[in-house]
Amino acid sequence: MRPRRLAAAVTALGLLAASLTTPGSAAAAHGNDYSALIQRASYGVPHITARDFAGLGYGVGYVQAEDNICTIAETVVTVRAQRARWFGTTGDAAANVTSDLFQQKVIDDRVAERLLTGPRDGLHSPSNEVRDQLRGFAAGYNAYLRRTGAANLTDPTCAGKPWVQPITELDLWRAFWTSMARAGSAGLADGIVAAAPPSGSAPVRPGEITGQLPAPKASALAAADDGAPAGVGSNAYGLGRDATASGTGMVLANPHFPWDGPDRFYRMHLKIPGRYDVEGVALVGDPFIEIGHNGRVAWSHTVSTARRFAWHRLTLAPGDPTSYLYDGKPRKMTARTVTVQTPGGPVSRTLHDTHFGPVVVIPGAFDWTADTAYAISDPNAANNRALDGWLAMGRAKSVGELRAVLDRRQFLPWVNVIAADRDGKALYADHSVVPRVTDDLAAACIPAAWRDLYARSGQAVLDGSRSACELGRDPDAAVPGILGPAHLPTLVRGDYVTNSNDSYWLANPQQPLEGFPRIIGDERTERSLRTRLGVHQVKQRLAGTDGLPGKGFTAGKLWDVTLGNRAYGGELVRDDLVRSCTAHPVATASDGTRVDLAAACAALRGWDLRVDLDSRGSHVFTEFARERGLRFADRFDPANPLTTPSRLAVDDPQVRTALADAVRALDGIPLDARLGDIQTEPRGAERIPIHGGWPEAGIFNMTINLLEPGIGYRKVRHGTSFLMAVELDRNGPSGRQILTYSQSANPNSPWYADQTRLYSGKGWDTIKFTEKQLKADPNLVTYRVGERRR
Repeated sequence: MRPRRLAAAVTALGLLAASLTTPGSAAAAHGNDYSALIQRASYGVPHITARDFAGLGYGVGYVQAEDNICTIAETVVTVRAQRARWFGTTGDAAANVTSDLFQQKVIDDRVAERLLTGPRDGLHSPSNEVRDQLRGFAAGYNAYLRRTGAANLTDPTCAGKPWVQPITELDLWRAFWTSMARAGSAGLADGIVAAAPPSGSAPVRPGEITGQLPAPKASALAAADDGAPAGVGSNAYGLGRDATASGTGMVLANPHFPWDGPDRFYRMHLKIPGRYDVEGVALVGDPFIEIGHNGRVAWSHTVSTARRFAWHRLTLAPGDPTSYLYDGKPRKMTARTVTVQTPGGPVSRTLHDTHFGPVVVIPGAFDWTADTAYAISDPNAANNRALDGWLAMGRAKSVGELRAVLDRRQFLPWVNVIAADRDGKALYADHSVVPRVTDDLAAACIPAAWRDLYARSGQAVLDGSRSACELGRDPDAAVPGILGPAHLPTLVRGDYVTNSNDSYWLANPQQPLEGFPRIIGDERTERSLRTRLGVHQVKQRLAGTDGLPGKGFTAGKLWDVTLGNRAYGGELVRDDLVRSCTAHPVATASDGTRVDLAAACAALRGWDLRVDLDSRGSHVFTEFARERGLRFADRFDPANPLTTPSRLAVDDPQVRTALADAVRALDGIPLDARLGDIQTEPRGAERIPIHGGWPEAGIFNMTINLLEPGIGYRKVRHGTSFLMAVELDRNGPSGRQILTYSQSANPNSPWYADQTRLYSGKGWDTIKFTEKQLKADPNLVTYRVGERRR
């Protein structure tokens, strides 16, 4: 439905609105119906009210289909193991076969069905409320598709495509599982598919892929410095009474997620009168608010550094590479041949499992030989608690209640929580699902050859031949195999907590969190420039030394600080860099080319040390930083973690080489160009200027894009996506928010570019949580969706 077609219907819906907001009213007579009231506010943001969770899910599924049906449909194609069938297998689509083999294994193993087995208490299996929400979502999505028809969709991405089909609840549960396992099993999918015993040890079936396969995504995940999934990140502040002008709590939510594809956020406000009332965002295709606020508590998530899986080194039985020794006795691996359909016919692969979990191969690092193989245990592969967890978060009335939810449910798959409440308490917690690798277990069970890896990256390789090296159970843990709350870092403060994707250590520098198992993150190690700037911004605002009037935070000042677009790396070293390139105006690039640095020096000299649209020369520093030119002369000092290192290593020849490489990379682009002229986001034929920049340059407002030679940065890959500065006032939540890439991915939607243009000018939409706030919106359009349940 389009607002212009609905305006005449608004006045006819007053009675419906009243029935949905009055418990026990005549609306209860329609208990067998799906029914939801949709109030579309400015920028297309839906405020959805229903009598029950089935109706609420129906409303969410319907409006998300209106705005992003192609995105949801493609996700369903993925979890149905049909990417190769519909999208091909050549060129960039070559990975579709691997994806399908992995997802088909999930289907064959009935993974999603097992998530739903057990008491419906939200801990052992999902509650009836959550099941109703997903059932309603599928029904709402299908109703929109049935009403419109695939041939009449306005999004050219999927209009008329045969892969746009009705969805089921099971599709949604499979998508949910894949999201939970993103930093574990799903992130290692190509390594699971690559796992094969030494050649010649098993019979080959017709059409079966055999032999060594590449595993680039698994290799990247294992090689990463920490356990964060690739392509996502975040900043967040939880501000307590001592940090805000009002003395109440305030939260900055600033996730850095992809601007395209299934990881886009979707803004919405969901309400069941007297039972649930939350505003914020969820990933497209998800039914509950994952980042947001209710009337008393606000929260955000940042990506945690903890590892989500543990390796188990298998000692193989002599002469049988598909059996492994366990307490001296052989155990046979489970082998399953998985078959998927491709344009060229069926393709099969035999995959292997152990009692720990799947066997994984990462060529050159974790190989399957005649003597040794490696399996993983992934506690998130059994995490069926998350949707009930987010539902419970949305009902918390204080930081204390929120912390109790985290302690009891332990559901967060790979993120931290940063929160604040109306009473002015701020919370940091990494209560995510972490394999139970305690210090004692690590000392006893990580073989000597793998201890450096654990110390360096938190990646635990345990001796899989001994039952004593199983993960075990903490007495306070929600389920076996994970660290309990006593082993997880938590901090409650009256001033502030913060995180920018480094570990928990300096959530508040005045009270460092230390003594936790290495698998969660590192301590007393160098922090990123983005983390350091994030803390400096808070401290300077509290001291009133950041150039803004007054001291302490209001929602407006929190917005201004976040979008101040400071480049902390430039603040530290720009002047030294300019002095160096002035004294040595010619340098040698990595390829041996001699490069004149004079124009780059001039551009850096005139740069305002920000990444605003009008900033000139910022791209020179960005490329210098990306070429690893930020080399420091001083060492990190754990006693001064926010100010070290800080001095440019001007005598290191690599510094000038990096600047020369930056100049070469920017060939054809004026070195003193305005950032807004060369960093843009396409919306149809329009190119919208975008501010922000790369974290390597020490930029808080992160914008990740690739340099196109001679042109600039023409497409945002990921970065600031949802931005919320919410204050929990006694009269109700208030503040600012925006979805940077806009509500819809459909180029023919009225909500395809509006928030992107707004973000370009550092504008915002207001919090609209109360009825008064919502009714004040001049663009409000109301309609009802529903049907009789089948």
